[in-house]
Amino acid sequence: MAGDSEDPNDETQYHLEVGPEDVADAVLLPGDPDRIGTITDRWTEATEVARHREYRTVTGRYEDVPISVCSTGIGSPSAAIAVEELARVGVETFIRVGSCGGIQPDVDVGDLVITSGAVRQEGTSEEYVRPDYPATASHEVIAALVAAAERLGHDYHVGVTMSADSFYAGQGRPGFEGFEAAGSADLIDDLREANVLNVEMEASAILTLANVYGLRAGAVCSVYADRTTGEFRTEGDDRAAETASLAVKLLARMDAAVADSDADRWHPGLSLE
Repeated sequence: MAGDSEDPNDETQYHLEVGPEDVADAVLLPGDPDRIGTITDRWTEATEVARHREYRTVTGRYEDVPISVCSTGIGSPSAAIAVEELARVGVETFIRVGSCGGIQPDVDVGDLVITSGAVRQEGTSEEYVRPDYPATASHEVIAALVAAAERLGHDYHVGVTMSADSFYAGQGRPGFEGFEAAGSADLIDDLREANVLNVEMEASAILTLANVYGLRAGAVCSVYADRTTGEFRTEGDDRAAETASLAVKLLARMDAAVADSDADRWHPGLSLE
């Protein structure tokens, strides 16, 4: 059996450089560190608590609710490190806030996609659990994201996401000098036929690790690319940011409703007000 981690720190995490007092129970996970300002602009207060490599962490409050955000960089390997180290300092809820490509005709640039489950085309999660283990979002997080999008009046879709390890070949795009990976020509059509809504690079690993560890997670992504028309615009980051932030507030209300009831977990019969 392998020995303990080589990390010499008792509490401060090696990559994120955060400890238990630095982060809230719920953390938003954008990939790009520059998206953090878009997220925290919606908060009532925000303080940067750590910055190391691709990981920038800010903690504050959304209205009256404690909340944190930590960038993960691009791809599932670095996102998994963020989930691992945040879980070790007590985080219980993770919401990916990112961008994606829409692959269904009714999923337009600027829309939001709320992930109910994910196709595990990335390899990181297979290092944790067998490949037929499902990457599913927490029903509570899905409900909170849907309620937030409805309250904010944003166009959104709920369904299955595909997470890849590659922006180019792994998402059916040509590589350098037109290189085409085996199967890439049919990839998007096959996913579309299976009613997959969007493609991105982190959700399935985040969802898988959260499930394995008994934590809750979800994802909301703004659509940058319409893979059915070729349209591309960096649009919708603000809508994803405010939807995820409001969802954390609604999750806090869900938890309070459970605590005030005889229920074991939140269900639609419990109020969010």
